[in-house]
Amino acid sequence: MSKPPSNRKKATSAASTDSTSAASSVNEDISQQVDPGSATITVTAVEVTELTQEEQSDRLHLERKVERAFFEAGKALTELRDRRLYRSTHKTFEDYCRDRFGHSRRQSYLLMDAAVVFDNLMEKCDPMDHILPTNERQVRPMTKLEPHQQQEVWVKAVEQSGGKVPPARIVKNVVQQIMERTQVPNTYQLSEVCQILAKDNPELRGKGGCWGIVARVNDFSCTVKTWDGEYAVGLQHLKSCNYLPAECQQMQLISDRISRVYSSGLEESVQKFLEMLGKLNRAYLTALEEKLLSLLEAEIAN
Repeated sequence: MSKPPSNRKKATSAASTDSTSAASSVNEDISQQVDPGSATITVTAVEVTELTQEEQSDRLHLERKVERAFFEAGKALTELRDRRLYRSTHKTFEDYCRDRFGHSRRQSYLLMDAAVVFDNLMEKCDPMDHILPTNERQVRPMTKLEPHQQQEVWVKAVEQSGGKVPPARIVKNVVQQIMERTQVPNTYQLSEVCQILAKDNPELRGKGGCWGIVARVNDFSCTVKTWDGEYAVGLQHLKSCNYLPAECQQMQLISDRISRVYSSGLEESVQKFLEMLGKLNRAYLTALEEKLLSLLEAEIAN
């Protein structure tokens, strides 16, 4: 029995013909379009209204808040640390900043140091009105200088920037020029014991009166090792203890012993004892100091 004729091929063929026809029609339409290069675009003008006096005042106020954000953060961190407002939840300020703000120790102290410099510039640089630092990186190179040098650097950096807020790069260059101008011979020697003189340097906060051992002699500073780390200290912030070589070796041993037992996890009273040893103005321990330090060493060892 013969099968009825199939219509599938015809239907497909018809659909294909319709598709080809539609594509041909689209191509014809495209070919008839105007050249895009010669097309005319109509732009409607939008009137921009001027700011009212009140709006201008609001804008200036908000801009100042943005510019001073890092300064306010540094001031707040300083108060939190100085008043020990972290003590109900954390043993150390560093742990508190890490958990609460996600800051490393370096981040927190950079902001606090920047706030000190900003305060100095704001107080002494009135003629520049609002031309003050807008971020911590612009201030960072100046923290190693004396207050009057910070002001000098900022004035010159603003001038070199055409009366605008200078980028950190320009500030750093001006700082380098002043450091080279005030260069003094570095006469310190490796393993020499020196006392740190803070002299309002925010980077040395808490280190005034501490003794340290010269680990590296640089052009403008010495890298000094104390009980809790190493610090690059400018020559103007160092004073030799004038110890004999044997006394320097003795202080090196004491420094190594303190470093091995010191940590931020110790009880505050124990930390204070070790920090006190770090400010001795003699090259030996008393019998009681020796006994207490030995006890701590034995406790840590266990």
